[in-house]
Amino acid sequence: MLVAVVAAAYRAGEMERLRVDGRFLRRGSERAFLRMVTYGPFPGGWPPDLGGDFQRIRAAGFEAIRLYSWPETELLDAAAGAGLWVFAAPEWPQAVDFRDGEALATARRSLAGGLAAHGRHPALAGVFVANEIPADLVRWMGPEWTRRRIEALIDFGRERAPDLIWAYANYPTTEYLEPGNADLTAMNVFLEDPRAFRRYLRRLHHIAGDRPLVISEFGLDAQRHGPAAQAELLAAAARIAREEGVAGFTVYAWSDRWFNAGEEIADWSFGLIDREGREKPALAAVRDVFGETPAAPEMPAFSVIVCTRNGGDRLLACLRSLGKLHGPKPEIIVVDDGSSDGSADRVETEFPAVKLIRQEPSGLSAARNAGAAAAGGGLLAFTDDDCEADADWLVELSRCFAEGWDAAGGPNLPPPPAGPVEAAIASAPGAASHVMLDDREAEHVPGCNLAVRRTSYFEVGGFDPRFHTAGDDVDFCWRLRDAGLRIGFAPNAFVWHHRRPCAVGYLRQQLGYGRAEAVLMAKFPRRFSPAGDARWQGVIYTGSPVRATGAAIIYHGPMGLAGYQGVIARMQPLRELDARHARPWTRALLACLGWLAPRLRAKARTGKFIGPISPRPAAIPAADAELSTWDARPREVILRDWLADGWRAAESGDFWDLEKSGTRVLLACERHDHGSTRLLIRVWGNVRTAQEMIGAEATPSSAAADGPSLPR
Repeated sequence: MLVAVVAAAYRAGEMERLRVDGRFLRRGSERAFLRMVTYGPFPGGWPPDLGGDFQRIRAAGFEAIRLYSWPETELLDAAAGAGLWVFAAPEWPQAVDFRDGEALATARRSLAGGLAAHGRHPALAGVFVANEIPADLVRWMGPEWTRRRIEALIDFGRERAPDLIWAYANYPTTEYLEPGNADLTAMNVFLEDPRAFRRYLRRLHHIAGDRPLVISEFGLDAQRHGPAAQAELLAAAARIAREEGVAGFTVYAWSDRWFNAGEEIADWSFGLIDREGREKPALAAVRDVFGETPAAPEMPAFSVIVCTRNGGDRLLACLRSLGKLHGPKPEIIVVDDGSSDGSADRVETEFPAVKLIRQEPSGLSAARNAGAAAAGGGLLAFTDDDCEADADWLVELSRCFAEGWDAAGGPNLPPPPAGPVEAAIASAPGAASHVMLDDREAEHVPGCNLAVRRTSYFEVGGFDPRFHTAGDDVDFCWRLRDAGLRIGFAPNAFVWHHRRPCAVGYLRQQLGYGRAEAVLMAKFPRRFSPAGDARWQGVIYTGSPVRATGAAIIYHGPMGLAGYQGVIARMQPLRELDARHARPWTRALLACLGWLAPRLRAKARTGKFIGPISPRPAAIPAADAELSTWDARPREVILRDWLADGWRAAESGDFWDLEKSGTRVLLACERHDHGSTRLLIRVWGNVRTAQEMIGAEATPSSAAADGPSLPR
């Protein structure tokens, strides 16, 4: 049987399991740029010659196919025979109100059955638990409620198949719906302007946080735009995705033949092959781009400076990672700030090429200044002794400096935790974070991942020696900006930053941060509020994917029609607890640390043992009724008809869509097969006013049909 042959090949190492590695994907020892194409569903079921199709797909440079259903064994065997990974999906109604639980139960049954049958097949690489839940239904059900149901499906599947990659295929209209526990951020993007696509990818890197960003759909309809335009745009988009450091790119779709909502779709042609199986120009264009070798940036001369005191084994791990950096070898300088554990001697013995500077204990800033004074490179890159640099760290920073930035930095990612205590600390508040003014320019980058032009460094006077253990990077970045210098952000220039190994060490660190902030407050009083909170101009990114939680405000646009609906928040949510350690006592430890750490930090900063102020979400009043009726019109047409009848459109931040004489309504549409649409109406105020618009009888849920109107 072919599956046995395939399994044997996988065990022999001919097929490597795809896995997440920081902000990228990896197969074995190689970093993978995932080249994927969507496949089906087709009218009449799977094509008879799956093997032939898959060989053509592989020959075009693709490594994976994305399905919108569970595959049969024959499909997985054929994919493995062609060397293709498969991303599957449970089959369940996703464009309906699933608060009653029936649709979610269907999803769980589909997941359980598919994983029981094929979860260990070597060709199965991952699962998208859902795809583009419509924005109006997300608003109807509640964004946070909907996200938690997606996360529950991911947890349900991961418990049964932990080696697979788990994701939700999102789209720009609900970019706030990112599940916190997914392995990657997957976004379906359809943009016809390459420049706009490039700009949006830079935004999506921040939406993704620490994890890889994969474009899970991108295409153009050749029927409306022409085959030449389709080929040109797909080639440009695939190239831009590589240039912008995306972890994967998915072409939508393999064939013009497509079956959706119970019908064959004949009025569009997104495929790389036509309905007769003939290649379109787009296939050759994509094949050519996939065959290109990305151009490496010109690498300037870097000096990497690592300051340590009693660094021990973590310092040696840091230096080993720096020895594996891609590109020209940088000058590496270690400043030993009065170690008593023999760290300096071990560096001297095991890393003879490293320039070692010994000094009496003087503090972190003084050590960094000593390293900078001894450096010969035009660019100074700082990291900490508890960090391990990704092999492309300096390559990615070089791209920033090639664009003209005066300084640059990137993310610092916690490595996979070895145990539950490390997992809790990795998700606790107070980790080093970057602060962004927009998608490219930073207000602050942490000192564990900070590079600066030598001239800019000495122009602002280097680091302030008053800062001994922390706060020096904040002070330095603020002085750079005050001098008119600009800090760029490289989303893929990351370092692995080990957090404190125990809770006591973590809390001591937070106390140290608080003492450093007290020095910052004295030096920059206008940059702090009377309560002692820093007044950042930008947004604090914590490494977590951006998503709607608690009191976050979502910009839906008038009547929920904005094409790009995002979260407005000054600080993003914290990282989710690692799924492998998400046990009740670990969650209790995380809750304890999350309560205690900011209060200890505030005590050291201001002398007051107070916690952060958490804004409460604005309460949405209970509706007076929920109505429904079958209506074949699109939601946009229904809204237009209500407006023509004298209803007034809501503002972008309102929880309702339309208002008339004090009665407010929220409208959503369920999408069913064969074009059937069910209109859902939530009413606050006079229910009969809404009933007159739809001609439906309904019983009010909580108040009389002619009950009191809400205040404006």
